[in-house]
Amino acid sequence: MTRRRETAWQVGFVFLSPKETPEVNVPEIQAEELKSRLDHGDNLYLLDVRDEYEYEISNIGGHLIPLPELPKRLDELDARQEIVAVCKMGPRGVKAVELLRKNGFRKVSNLRGGIHAWADRVDRRVRKY
Repeated sequence: MTRRRETAWQVGFVFLSPKETPEVNVPEIQAEELKSRLDHGDNLYLLDVRDEYEYEISNIGGHLIPLPELPKRLDELDARQEIVAVCKMGPRGVKAVELLRKNGFRKVSNLRGGIHAWADRVDRRVRKY
């Protein structure tokens, strides 16, 4: 007689209501507002902090400085210019904004929801991956 050992797996999901969604402590801009400001000619520096291969798949014309390289490349940025950090879905942009603010940049915000929000709400031709 062979004994089979059974393993029970428990898979859990955590669903957050809007009130429980973790707060982001950096300035953010919605995709629609960014589009409007760009259309009105506002002088915004789009800082794309994704990896190069991601940028090649899809981008909205930002300047590519991958997040791991950002600390070494701060001298390429102008602290007087308004900067909007762009990533895939938002979290790397938040980290970029935090890093920039710690280094004296004040006019900096994160594109909330990243390039996916842009693709969903502004330009569906922008490829999601």
